[in-house]
Amino acid sequence: MTEKQLAKQREKEARQAEKLRKEIERTESMMVFEHKFADRGYLCGIDEVGRGPLSGPVVAAAVILPKDHRILYLNDSKKLSEKKREELYDVIMREAVAVGIGMAPPSKIDEINILQATYAAMREAISRLSVKPDLLLNDAVTIPEVPIPQLAIIGGDRKSVSIAAASIVAKVTRDRMMVEYEDMFPGYKFAKNKGYGTAEHIAALKELGPCPIHRKSFIGHFVDVSE
Repeated sequence: MTEKQLAKQREKEARQAEKLRKEIERTESMMVFEHKFADRGYLCGIDEVGRGPLSGPVVAAAVILPKDHRILYLNDSKKLSEKKREELYDVIMREAVAVGIGMAPPSKIDEINILQATYAAMREAISRLSVKPDLLLNDAVTIPEVPIPQLAIIGGDRKSVSIAAASIVAKVTRDRMMVEYEDMFPGYKFAKNKGYGTAEHIAALKELGPCPIHRKSFIGHFVDVSE
């Protein structure tokens, strides 16, 4: 290797080291709540995905990370690429102390409204944890009918690694479900739009009518849902 090539290699390694240093620093900045409440025992991040779509379930995840974890790149799932979310999902599922997933189907959303359905999905996620948490770190909400102490953090998926991990698990879980629904209910492009009200999705809804996973309480502006 020539001197010029060696110099380029050293520059590349220096850039990579600096990039890693910044990521470690960013991740540490998202552990303020985890450090603050470390003496409380098991801390559990809670987040949901799917409150806004016209179809599909709302999915919630509850994640308890090890106190000494070294997982980098955790962030609000919306700020990550699909590839990075999938990679982090595997890491979280492998390294987490416990993961619980809950969901409410469209019929439940129509029955009790999206907010109450979201709370129900969150309670189910908590109930499915193999370890009982001592404090819940929630993204912006306080979940009713839960006896465990809670802390609602505005923008929590950007401020807490525990909530960010829950955001990623919920997002990947729901996205995978919507890809499967694409095969079951072709024509709506669920694999692409994940049930959100894109122009393409709305056009298909008007042409094909609703399918079993559409939320009747969400689509009345576009099609007749009267029985």
